[in-house]
Amino acid sequence: MGQGLNGSFVFSSHARERGHKRTENTVTKRSEAKYKLDRRLGQNIWGRPKSPVNRREYGPGQHGQRRKGKLSDYGTQLKAKQKLKGYYGNISEKQFRKYYAEAIRMKGDSGDNLIGLLERRLDAVVYRAKFVQTVFAARQFVNHGHIRVNGRRVNIPSYLVKVGDVVEVKDTSKQAVTVLESIALAERDVPEYYEVDHTKMTAKYMRVPHATEVPYPVQMEPNLVIEFYSR
Repeated sequence: MGQGLNGSFVFSSHARERGHKRTENTVTKRSEAKYKLDRRLGQNIWGRPKSPVNRREYGPGQHGQRRKGKLSDYGTQLKAKQKLKGYYGNISEKQFRKYYAEAIRMKGDSGDNLIGLLERRLDAVVYRAKFVQTVFAARQFVNHGHIRVNGRRVNIPSYLVKVGDVVEVKDTSKQAVTVLESIALAERDVPEYYEVDHTKMTAKYMRVPHATEVPYPVQMEPNLVIEFYSR
Protein backbone atom coordinates (compact mmCIF):
# COMPACT_ATOMS: atom_id res chain seq x y z
CA MET A 1 0.00 0.00 0.00
CA GLY A 2 1.35 3.45 -0.91
CA GLN A 3 0.24 7.06 -0.65
CA GLY A 4 -1.26 8.91 -3.61
CA LEU A 5 -0.69 12.50 -4.68
CA ASN A 6 -3.78 13.72 -2.84
CA GLY A 7 -2.70 12.06 0.40
CA SER A 8 -5.09 9.13 0.07
CA PHE A 9 -3.83 5.59 0.28
CA VAL A 10 -3.68 3.44 -2.84
CA PHE A 11 -3.35 -0.33 -3.03
CA SER A 12 -0.78 -2.11 -5.19
CA SER A 13 -1.90 -4.70 -7.72
CA HIS A 14 -0.46 -7.41 -5.44
CA ALA A 15 -2.55 -6.19 -2.51
CA ARG A 16 -5.67 -6.08 -4.67
CA GLU A 17 -4.93 -9.59 -5.93
CA ARG A 18 -4.54 -10.86 -2.36
CA GLY A 19 -7.84 -9.17 -1.49
CA HIS A 20 -9.61 -10.85 -4.40
CA LYS A 21 -8.19 -14.24 -3.36
CA ARG A 22 -9.36 -13.75 0.22
CA THR A 23 -12.86 -12.86 -1.02
CA GLU A 24 -12.95 -15.91 -3.29
CA ASN A 25 -11.75 -18.15 -0.48
CA THR A 26 -14.41 -16.74 1.87
CA VAL A 27 -17.16 -17.34 -0.70
CA THR A 28 -15.86 -20.86 -1.37
CA LYS A 29 -15.74 -21.74 2.34
CA ARG A 30 -19.24 -20.32 2.84
CA SER A 31 -20.58 -22.40 -0.07
CA GLU A 32 -18.86 -25.53 1.21
CA ALA A 33 -20.30 -25.02 4.70
CA LYS A 34 -23.76 -24.43 3.24
CA TYR A 35 -23.69 -27.57 1.13
CA LYS A 36 -22.24 -29.59 4.00
CA LEU A 37 -25.30 -28.63 6.04
CA ASP A 38 -27.57 -29.86 3.23
CA ARG A 39 -25.74 -33.17 3.14
CA ARG A 40 -25.69 -33.60 6.91
CA LEU A 41 -29.44 -33.07 7.09
CA GLY A 42 -30.02 -35.09 3.92
CA GLN A 43 -32.25 -32.37 2.48
CA ASN A 44 -31.90 -29.45 0.08
CA ILE A 45 -33.21 -26.97 2.65
CA TRP A 46 -32.91 -23.89 0.41
CA GLY A 47 -34.07 -25.58 -2.77
CA ARG A 48 -30.89 -24.61 -4.62
CA PRO A 49 -30.18 -26.31 -7.98
CA LYS A 50 -26.51 -26.95 -7.11
CA SER A 51 -27.11 -28.65 -3.78
CA PRO A 52 -25.18 -31.96 -3.53
CA VAL A 53 -28.36 -33.58 -2.14
CA ASN A 54 -29.77 -33.33 -5.67
CA ARG A 55 -27.10 -35.85 -6.68
CA ARG A 56 -26.76 -37.98 -3.53
CA GLU A 57 -28.84 -38.09 -0.41
CA TYR A 58 -26.31 -39.31 2.12
CA GLY A 59 -24.29 -37.31 4.62
CA PRO A 60 -20.74 -36.00 4.30
CA GLY A 61 -17.63 -38.02 5.17
CA GLN A 62 -16.54 -41.63 4.71
CA HIS A 63 -19.42 -42.97 6.81
CA GLY A 64 -22.08 -40.90 5.12
CA GLN A 65 -23.55 -43.83 3.16
CA ARG A 66 -24.27 -45.99 6.18
CA ARG A 67 -27.91 -46.87 6.66
CA LYS A 68 -29.41 -44.63 9.31
CA GLY A 69 -31.62 -46.07 12.01
CA LYS A 70 -34.91 -44.57 13.10
CA LEU A 71 -34.43 -41.36 15.04
CA SER A 72 -35.54 -41.11 18.65
CA ASP A 73 -37.95 -38.34 19.68
CA TYR A 74 -34.95 -36.33 20.81
CA GLY A 75 -33.15 -36.95 17.50
CA THR A 76 -36.23 -35.90 15.52
CA GLN A 77 -36.56 -32.71 17.54
CA LEU A 78 -32.84 -31.98 17.23
CA LYS A 79 -32.95 -32.40 13.46
CA ALA A 80 -35.96 -30.07 13.23
CA LYS A 81 -34.02 -27.46 15.21
CA GLN A 82 -30.86 -27.84 13.09
CA LYS A 83 -32.88 -27.56 9.90
CA LEU A 84 -34.75 -24.39 10.91
CA LYS A 85 -31.68 -22.81 12.50
CA GLY A 86 -29.59 -23.66 9.44
CA TYR A 87 -32.17 -22.33 6.98
CA TYR A 88 -31.81 -18.82 8.39
CA GLY A 89 -28.05 -18.87 7.92
CA ASN A 90 -26.96 -21.05 10.83
CA ILE A 91 -28.03 -18.63 13.53
CA SER A 92 -26.00 -19.01 16.72
CA GLU A 93 -27.44 -21.26 19.41
CA LYS A 94 -27.57 -18.39 21.89
CA GLN A 95 -29.56 -16.19 19.53
CA PHE A 96 -31.86 -19.01 18.42
CA ARG A 97 -32.69 -19.85 22.03
CA LYS A 98 -33.68 -16.21 22.55
CA TYR A 99 -36.17 -16.52 19.69
CA TYR A 100 -37.62 -19.59 21.40
CA ALA A 101 -37.91 -17.74 24.73
CA GLU A 102 -39.72 -14.85 23.04
CA ALA A 103 -41.96 -17.22 21.04
CA ILE A 104 -43.29 -19.00 24.15
CA ARG A 105 -43.77 -15.66 25.92
CA MET A 106 -46.02 -14.33 23.14
CA LYS A 107 -49.73 -15.14 22.84
CA GLY A 108 -50.83 -17.75 20.31
CA ASP A 109 -49.15 -20.82 18.87
CA SER A 110 -45.48 -20.90 19.89
CA GLY A 111 -44.39 -22.58 16.63
CA ASP A 112 -46.09 -19.88 14.57
CA ASN A 113 -44.57 -17.22 16.82
CA LEU A 114 -41.09 -18.66 16.29
CA ILE A 115 -41.45 -18.59 12.50
CA GLY A 116 -42.88 -15.07 12.68
CA LEU A 117 -39.84 -13.84 14.60
CA LEU A 118 -37.39 -15.48 12.20
CA GLU A 119 -39.20 -14.01 9.18
CA ARG A 120 -38.89 -10.54 10.72
CA ARG A 121 -35.09 -10.70 10.66
CA LEU A 122 -33.74 -8.08 8.27
CA ASP A 123 -31.53 -10.57 6.43
CA ALA A 124 -34.58 -12.83 5.95
CA VAL A 125 -36.57 -9.91 4.50
CA VAL A 126 -33.72 -9.06 2.09
CA TYR A 127 -33.61 -12.71 1.02
CA ARG A 128 -37.38 -13.03 0.64
CA ALA A 129 -37.51 -9.84 -1.46
CA LYS A 130 -34.99 -11.47 -3.85
CA PHE A 131 -32.45 -8.65 -3.49
CA VAL A 132 -29.83 -11.42 -3.11
CA GLN A 133 -29.68 -15.10 -4.01
CA THR A 134 -29.02 -16.71 -0.60
CA VAL A 135 -29.67 -15.98 3.06
CA PHE A 136 -25.89 -15.98 3.60
CA ALA A 137 -25.51 -13.29 0.93
CA ALA A 138 -28.35 -11.37 2.61
CA ARG A 139 -26.48 -11.30 5.90
CA GLN A 140 -23.35 -10.00 4.19
CA PHE A 141 -25.38 -7.47 2.15
CA VAL A 142 -26.88 -6.04 5.34
CA ASN A 143 -23.54 -6.12 7.19
CA HIS A 144 -21.91 -4.08 4.44
CA GLY A 145 -24.46 -1.29 4.73
CA HIS A 146 -26.41 -1.79 1.49
CA ILE A 147 -29.83 -1.71 3.17
CA ARG A 148 -32.06 1.03 4.59
CA VAL A 149 -35.14 0.58 6.76
CA ASN A 150 -37.62 3.46 6.58
CA GLY A 151 -34.85 5.57 5.03
CA ARG A 152 -32.33 4.81 7.78
CA ARG A 153 -29.20 2.72 7.26
CA VAL A 154 -29.31 -0.52 9.24
CA ASN A 155 -26.39 -2.97 9.15
CA ILE A 156 -27.57 -5.52 11.72
CA PRO A 157 -28.84 -8.75 10.07
CA SER A 158 -30.83 -9.77 13.18
CA TYR A 159 -32.70 -6.43 13.29
CA LEU A 160 -36.42 -7.22 13.53
CA VAL A 161 -38.63 -5.30 11.12
CA LYS A 162 -42.19 -4.35 12.07
CA VAL A 163 -45.37 -4.48 10.04
CA GLY A 164 -45.41 -1.43 7.75
CA ASP A 165 -41.61 -1.06 7.63
CA VAL A 166 -40.11 -0.39 4.21
CA VAL A 167 -36.80 -2.08 3.43
CA GLU A 168 -34.83 -0.58 0.54
CA VAL A 169 -31.55 -1.20 -1.25
CA LYS A 170 -29.47 1.96 -1.00
CA ASP A 171 -29.25 4.03 -4.21
CA THR A 172 -25.61 3.24 -5.02
CA SER A 173 -26.28 -0.52 -4.80
CA LYS A 174 -29.53 -0.73 -6.80
CA GLN A 175 -27.76 -1.50 -10.07
CA ALA A 176 -25.29 -3.98 -8.58
CA VAL A 177 -24.92 -7.03 -10.82
CA THR A 178 -25.61 -9.45 -7.98
CA VAL A 179 -28.88 -7.68 -7.15
CA LEU A 180 -30.08 -7.60 -10.76
CA GLU A 181 -29.14 -11.25 -11.26
CA SER A 182 -30.99 -12.30 -8.13
CA ILE A 183 -34.18 -10.50 -9.11
CA ALA A 184 -34.10 -12.20 -12.53
CA LEU A 185 -33.93 -15.72 -11.03
CA ALA A 186 -37.12 -17.73 -11.48
CA GLU A 187 -36.41 -20.33 -8.78
CA ARG A 188 -38.04 -18.28 -6.01
CA ASP A 189 -41.21 -16.18 -5.76
CA VAL A 190 -41.78 -13.30 -3.36
CA PRO A 191 -44.27 -14.30 -0.63
CA GLU A 192 -47.62 -12.51 -0.41
CA TYR A 193 -46.84 -10.95 2.97
CA TYR A 194 -44.44 -8.55 1.25
CA GLU A 195 -45.20 -5.73 -1.16
CA VAL A 196 -42.11 -5.62 -3.35
CA ASP A 197 -41.26 -3.11 -6.09
CA HIS A 198 -38.17 -4.26 -7.96
CA THR A 199 -38.02 -1.06 -10.02
CA LYS A 200 -37.55 0.95 -6.81
CA MET A 201 -35.80 -1.92 -4.97
CA THR A 202 -38.17 -1.67 -2.01
CA ALA A 203 -39.98 -4.27 0.08
CA LYS A 204 -42.78 -3.38 2.49
CA TYR A 205 -43.45 -5.85 5.28
CA MET A 206 -47.23 -6.18 5.21
CA ARG A 207 -47.96 -8.71 7.97
CA VAL A 208 -46.44 -11.46 10.07
CA PRO A 209 -47.03 -14.78 8.25
CA HIS A 210 -48.32 -18.06 9.62
CA ALA A 211 -45.84 -20.92 9.42
CA THR A 212 -47.84 -22.57 6.62
CA GLU A 213 -47.49 -19.46 4.43
CA VAL A 214 -43.70 -19.36 4.45
CA PRO A 215 -42.30 -20.83 1.20
CA TYR A 216 -39.85 -23.35 2.63
CA PRO A 217 -38.56 -25.83 0.00
CA VAL A 218 -38.71 -28.56 2.67
CA GLN A 219 -41.07 -29.19 5.55
CA MET A 220 -40.21 -27.22 8.67
CA GLU A 221 -41.52 -28.37 12.03
CA PRO A 222 -41.35 -25.43 14.44
CA ASN A 223 -43.48 -27.22 17.04
CA LEU A 224 -40.78 -29.90 17.31
CA VAL A 225 -38.26 -27.11 17.91
CA ILE A 226 -40.46 -25.81 20.74
CA GLU A 227 -40.60 -29.34 22.17
CA PHE A 228 -36.81 -29.64 21.94
CA TYR A 229 -36.21 -26.55 24.07
CA SER A 230 -39.12 -27.37 26.44
CA ARG A 231 -37.61 -30.69 27.53
